Amino acid sequence: MTAPGPSATPPAWCVLGHGEGGRTRLTSLGPDGAVLGQDEADPAALPALVGRWEAEHSPRWVWSDAASWYPGLLAAGVTLERCHDLRLIHRILAHSELVRDAGALRAASDWDTPLEPREPERDAGATLFDLDAAARRPGAVPSDHAETLAELARQRTAIDAAHDPARLRLLVAAESAGALIAAELQRAGIPWDVAEHDRILTAALGPRPSPGTPPALMVEAAAEVRTALDDPLVPLDSHPRLLRALHRAGIEVSSTSQWELQGHDHPAIAPLLRYKKMSRLLTANGWTWLDEWVHEGRYRPVYVPGGVVTGRWASSGGGALQIPRQLRPALRADPGWRLVSADVSQLEPRVLAAMSADPAMIAAGAGKDLYSGIVEAGIVATRQEAKIGVLGALYGGTTGDSGRVVPRLRRTFPAAMALVDGAAATGERGGTVTTWLGRSSPAVEESWTAAQRSANQPEASAGQQEAARRSARDRGRFTRNFVVQGTAAEWALSWMAALRLRLARFTPVPVEHAAGPSGPVFSRRAHLAFFLHDEVIVHAPAGQAEAAAAAIRESAQAAGRLLFPGSPIDFPLDLEISERSAQK
Repeated sequence: MTAPGPSATPPAWCVLGHGEGGRTRLTSLGPDGAVLGQDEADPAALPALVGRWEAEHSPRWVWSDAASWYPGLLAAGVTLERCHDLRLIHRILAHSELVRDAGALRAASDWDTPLEPREPERDAGATLFDLDAAARRPGAVPSDHAETLAELARQRTAIDAAHDPARLRLLVAAESAGALIAAELQRAGIPWDVAEHDRILTAALGPRPSPGTPPALMVEAAAEVRTALDDPLVPLDSHPRLLRALHRAGIEVSSTSQWELQGHDHPAIAPLLRYKKMSRLLTANGWTWLDEWVHEGRYRPVYVPGGVVTGRWASSGGGALQIPRQLRPALRADPGWRLVSADVSQLEPRVLAAMSADPAMIAAGAGKDLYSGIVEAGIVATRQEAKIGVLGALYGGTTGDSGRVVPRLRRTFPAAMALVDGAAATGERGGTVTTWLGRSSPAVEESWTAAQRSANQPEASAGQQEAARRSARDRGRFTRNFVVQGTAAEWALSWMAALRLRLARFTPVPVEHAAGPSGPVFSRRAHLAFFLHDEVIVHAPAGQAEAAAAAIRESAQAAGRLLFPGSPIDFPLDLEISERSAQK
């Protein structure tokens, strides 16, 4: 495929898909979708070809899914500005209430298959661009070139005919940017101090034991528990047997959860809670985790964009979204580099204020902590009460402190509360709700509808009626939070997408200051290294740290203007530049 001449239509889209004989087919499309040209490339030659087209035309790259295509390009040093991830977008459009007719999309059911992201390559000699292997994975979405073009056509038709195409186009762009970011985060990795991680584990668990042997401090805690229970053989990791031992000792609990155990005064409780905490650390982030996931000073988790039904991310390997606070000091910048950490203060409540345009709630958080603003408004006496009340409003809390504070919030923030109360009422009726940009909640199953219908019949038992009411309330709590959490996820994606583009414009640092393990793309400039719902960490050369901090702030402001143009809402950040991540 040759570059178009001066009078030719510049390519707006470039579609990648598998052709015959293991070759990759490329088709360039104009803004109206008309085919401008086609070409083929062997996998080994594809990065150079894509890199040239990106440099000359910066089209929107269309592929089955970024998780299969983009890692090979990154390994070859090629980054892309924009893409359209068909798998992620299909999942949104096929169920969005904004799409007038999703029949064609839903009929293309092969695109509904979730994709299992690949773990990072361990073998330096492994093939960096094994797209054929990716296409053959069980559960992989279609990557045949003709079907890729057909799916793009279906999606463009659905968006163009939608009730509000502009909203969906923003969502499509943000979701696809997230797909690029997820692959880039994995490639760049999180700088990780193995020695500090080992020091934390040793302090918490005792020295590293031989394989199959529990650490010394866990052994001591277990011995204390067994002595206090007068049961020298009880296995503490067996829930049924431990529960029976607790009952024999007069500790009447229905589970071994921390919150229930804390309510009892018995010599076995403190060491048991200590043991359970150590066991969680060892299992989730112990030495085995360290050996498996940290290599060459980098932790490379597998992120899953849109892995939660609300649009939030999940992780498929490594547990990036569950790093415990006590391990945060192991996140350490390379020599001569800095970690620029930022998280948004009260993201979901601020999103609710913006969505509802509630002037009192917007004013409560203007330039300050929103919970403190609620206290200043005289609604509650303490910040903790304000936090509990707002979370109760978002998650449907009706008892305890939440039940006491939420009615006050309804009087003070009527527009905000009407929005979440309305979403809850829709869910209780079996309806569907939609985020700010157009992601809709899953429809109820037919069994749910049938149960509700049966419970309203004259012959329905009291048990059926209560079960139906409880199920309806659960559904209402889900939809109440869906609209806010999903919109907050959209804001966070917009924030990261804007930040990613700003960082890409930074001038590379001299080679002697490069961070080698981050690879050819990210070793010489500031880049995103970590993301967790409302928090980002940028790994930056020391000389770029202040500029990276400014880019983070500017991107947060830009995300607010993009989603809520004209709104006075602000999204203040807690921002820190350091060599080592704090225990947040």
